[in-house]
Amino acid sequence: MDSTRPYHHGDLRAALVRAAREAVEAVGPEAMSLREIAQTLGVSRAAPYRHFADRRALLAEVAAQGFEDLTTAYARAIAAGPTPRAALTQTARTYLGLAFGRPGLFRLMFDSDILGPDAPASLTGPAGEAWALLYQAVAAVEPTADDVAVKRRVITGWSTLQGFVTLKQGGRLRDFMTEPLTEADLVEAVIEKTLTS
Repeated sequence: MDSTRPYHHGDLRAALVRAAREAVEAVGPEAMSLREIAQTLGVSRAAPYRHFADRRALLAEVAAQGFEDLTTAYARAIAAGPTPRAALTQTARTYLGLAFGRPGLFRLMFDSDILGPDAPASLTGPAGEAWALLYQAVAAVEPTADDVAVKRRVITGWSTLQGFVTLKQGGRLRDFMTEPLTEADLVEAVIEKTLTS
């Protein structure tokens, strides 16, 4: 976290969310501490609890904003695609961009239990909107497909992307497995498989 920017006045709730986003990237969602965030912002340990019931509630807000950003990025990708296939390709790239560009936030959104059965509507709503745009991008590629076929493609394609992210971030892809493929080659292969799942 950036401890050079203490909180002095204004919207403490927004400042807490910004600091939590920074902490999620710096130390990971598992290690994010309300106490350290309060210290960074120069407020009492009790101050965050006036805005968030607990650490999990703050993380849920960070994840919700992450899903809102992802939905916006998906919408841009879909709108910019000259064809449905190009739009879906860019949507897959957007997902991988989040995974490798903001790995802490990605882990919070997709690898933690933050979206469990007790997740607040303020989180499930944005997560559902991101899902709906992904569904829309897949459905547009094959407009005659029924709901079952589209959902099968969404889940298998998403699983392909998620599996690649897990292997890559977990250091499971060794050089002897991938050479002479470049990083770009791997991404292209994964995206191609995603589109044909």
